[in-house]
Amino acid sequence: MTAHQTTLLVIAKEPLPGRVKTRLTPPYTPDEAAELAAASLADTLDAVLAAPARRRVLVLAGQPGPWVPAGIEVVPQCAGSLDERLAAAFAGCTEPALLIGMDTPQVTPGLLAPALGPEAWQDCDAWFGPAVDGGFWALGLAEPDPSLLRGVPMSRANTGTLQRARLTDAGLRVRNLPTLRDVDTADDAVRVAATAPSSHFATTLTRLTTAAGHTGLGGSR
Repeated sequence: MTAHQTTLLVIAKEPLPGRVKTRLTPPYTPDEAAELAAASLADTLDAVLAAPARRRVLVLAGQPGPWVPAGIEVVPQCAGSLDERLAAAFAGCTEPALLIGMDTPQVTPGLLAPALGPEAWQDCDAWFGPAVDGGFWALGLAEPDPSLLRGVPMSRANTGTLQRARLTDAGLRVRNLPTLRDVDTADDAVRVAATAPSSHFATTLTRLTTAAGHTGLGGSR
């Protein structure tokens, strides 16, 4: 099985004020939070475009705009809870698939490479990318079975543990990707930007911080 048989999925929201990154408000305004979300998504899609894949699909809640680059397919998210939406994203694939979110702008093709290389699915049924907050930022399945996600409680401190256990309990051979930090809070934003100083996200955070007079990246006004 080659890398180019794997589909890369990005699950994301349209970066609209009041709809995305609401935990960044305060200290950032809804408009600023949406700018940061758009920058994070841009970094994510840049990494996806630079990685080897059979297809590159944005699973989007909302409407696509000119911010969607060429080479990215767009499909709508289904309604329902996050586990249902993730399950539906995999249900749309008949080949191996790797799903990531829009909250890790520090992601690079190199970080994704183990799950996309020529030997990615040899003696491996699933790839799992843990997140610092206890969730997960990436999930790859050699056989995209939606039942492996449905019913897993999301947005909890033990979501990652529960999701990984669902995989191993199903008898899957699981390999780990590196642990990454999601951008949920202002503190997360500072820490993530520091790891990717040349990213759209870091540039946007610095600009907003300077313009708004924050005491530091993500600090109070």
